[in-house]
Amino acid sequence: MKRIGTVVRTAQGLAVLRADATDEDATDAHSNEIGTIVLDDSLDEVGRVVDVFGPVDQPYLAVTPDAGVHLPALVGSTLYAR
Repeated sequence: MKRIGTVVRTAQGLAVLRADATDEDATDAHSNEIGTIVLDDSLDEVGRVVDVFGPVDQPYLAVTPDAGVHLPALVGSTLYAR
């Protein structure tokens, strides 16, 4: 499990994360790819990455939530990639 970022807001039914700064030496450099499964700190699945946008060194990730996930409750939460 790898920390991918923090939810900064919700927009149009998506959670928007500010990704952690990329580390060129990271062994899992593909955790910010579209389709990545996203988990919360309780290891519950929150959704999947559907878009990556913004600056290359610290992009934003758009996550589509799974059914039953309350988006406003995620704001400020740290999320992880499986």
